[in-house]
Amino acid sequence: MKIQRINEEISLSRSVDSGTEEQRAIVQSIIEDVKTQGDEAVRKYTEAFDGIHLEQFAVSQEEINVAYTQIDTEMIAIIQEARDNIRDYHEHQLKASWMTTNENGTILGQKVTALDSVGLYVPGGTAAYPSSVLMNAVPASVAGVERIVMVSPPDKNGMIPPAVLVAANEAGITEIYKMGGAQAIAALAYGTESVKRVDKIVGPGNIFVALAKREVFGDVAIDMIAGPSEITVLADDSANANEVAADLLSQAEHDERAVSILVTTSESLANAVADEVTRQLELLPRKEIAAQSIATYGAIYIAGSMEQAIEVVNQLAPEHLEIMTANPFDLLGKIKHAGAIFLGRFSAEPVGDYFAGTNHVLPTNGTARFSSPLSVEDFQKKSSVIFYSQQAFEKNAKKIAAFARLEGLEAHARAIEERGANK
Repeated sequence: MKIQRINEEISLSRSVDSGTEEQRAIVQSIIEDVKTQGDEAVRKYTEAFDGIHLEQFAVSQEEINVAYTQIDTEMIAIIQEARDNIRDYHEHQLKASWMTTNENGTILGQKVTALDSVGLYVPGGTAAYPSSVLMNAVPASVAGVERIVMVSPPDKNGMIPPAVLVAANEAGITEIYKMGGAQAIAALAYGTESVKRVDKIVGPGNIFVALAKREVFGDVAIDMIAGPSEITVLADDSANANEVAADLLSQAEHDERAVSILVTTSESLANAVADEVTRQLELLPRKEIAAQSIATYGAIYIAGSMEQAIEVVNQLAPEHLEIMTANPFDLLGKIKHAGAIFLGRFSAEPVGDYFAGTNHVLPTNGTARFSSPLSVEDFQKKSSVIFYSQQAFEKNAKKIAAFARLEGLEAHARAIEERGANK
């Protein structure tokens, strides 16, 4: 890994992949086809991109039952425990409706309502992501969403990976469809003969899925346009080089564009981690992907002080931040920008990815400066509640009408004054 001392501004120097003009044109064409042709278009693109012709998209209960026979019972128990941890954590995020009454009789408040329906996209291909199912479906369920729909691309045999189906069933998802790519996003956004439209689409995907989510935004809500994964480790000389290196590689194996950064006050640790990364790379099954990520986006920065190191971390605003110092809680209050903060050597990033209960859907590419992890609030909406008493109205009517006329909105002013005339 490249090692450098901090003597200038540090940034990821990378923008979210917005796709090529050709990719955007393809996505727009697919969406239009699904809007006009429904299932027929989804079927056509499923055959073209996934290599399988499907008459029915819905996953049957029999397929779910078979999936349970293909997963070790111990693994099923682990999925269930992870689900329970995620539920317990997200239940703390629930917000209640509230109202307040003033002395003059005016009542103001906020009504919190769950979304009616949510679509969850789960990537397919060569990998299976049951954790993605739990991280998206459980907070939606906690929020009170009545209809949670899952879509995932089928394999060459027309199946969804067993672990994904088990996780979906354990999360309480009863509507599952074998469809992926931009055509699945379009089906969720606009509906087909098989799939009723939803109000919001969440979940990660490839560039075509990301572009499709961007295209349908406005007709439906979306969670975010996520970029490749990131980790920053903030460490002093108390950290173990082999553990730091392993954590950096845990993100590098995700994607060739994943970002793995160490910020440290210790030159000896910096050198030891660089050596360890090289050694451990040779042992990884996804060596080529991880090596490309480390070569292009991996970096080790040596800070002159912990204050300077923290300043760099806040500038990076990483998706995942591990604080591996002698007293990590002493630094927590100084961290302003990070999607998830892992404190101490036993809080390795995969703990949050799979099991602790916090959500692993996090802001990437520096957007942690203004964005938050996926939460229960992402599956709720809020309505303002206003009951204005006669006493308050008579006291403030002239002020309200004056404000309306300040903006040139005479009808607004008269809507107030008519009530004064009719009292």
